[in-house]
Amino acid sequence: MPTSLQVTFLLTLIVSSKPIECGIVRNNNSSSWKKLAKESTTIDVGESSTMTKSRSHVVADDKKKSFVSATTRGGYKRGLAIFDFLLRLAAIVTTITASSVMYTAEETLPFFTQFLQFQAGYDDFATFQFFVIAIAIVASYLVLSLPFSIVTIVRPLSTLPRLILLISDTVVVTLTTSATAATTAIVYLAHNGNPNANWLPICQQFGDFCQATSSAVVAASIGIVFFILLIIISAIALKRH
Repeated sequence: MPTSLQVTFLLTLIVSSKPIECGIVRNNNSSSWKKLAKESTTIDVGESSTMTKSRSHVVADDKKKSFVSATTRGGYKRGLAIFDFLLRLAAIVTTITASSVMYTAEETLPFFTQFLQFQAGYDDFATFQFFVIAIAIVASYLVLSLPFSIVTIVRPLSTLPRLILLISDTVVVTLTTSATAATTAIVYLAHNGNPNANWLPICQQFGDFCQATSSAVVAASIGIVFFILLIIISAIALKRH
């Protein structure tokens, strides 16, 4: 039989052993929590860095796309600007030709009397004089518009010079059309006359004069076509996608 002294000693050992085990458990729990905290911290840092990298890649891709789109848009606008410049050169040639041909249109018949000489020139018709002055103004405008056209080639995305050309071309094509239409009516009367008004055709006698005026009208009409193309090009270049 164990004595009371032994029983007391055993109880003391049992009681003293529990806090030690609890301390060990607590220590183990605290170490595990620290490990979990470190792992969670490590995971959070990894996720944030990954998100930052992905965002930076997205921003870089957007910049690349915007640069590519701007380059593409500038490329086709530069092509339109070059075509615009070439059309202006062609319009300069046609308008100068029309004005000079009309200005030099003159013919004198080989027969004359002592008091009368049969002669026809552009200055005999007010409409032809208006045609020469108007088309000369148009040709001068086209020469002055060349620097603006060059600016659109160098800076194809700039809208101000293109807008100036669009407005100016619209005004000038109106002047060209009015002068050409009025001259066309007079040339038609010169070729065919008007029996109802007893206006006789004069081209049967002044054939060379009528041929020159008709050529001037055709050249001016070609210039009108060039102006219409210039206006369409400017409108397309100003369109935003």
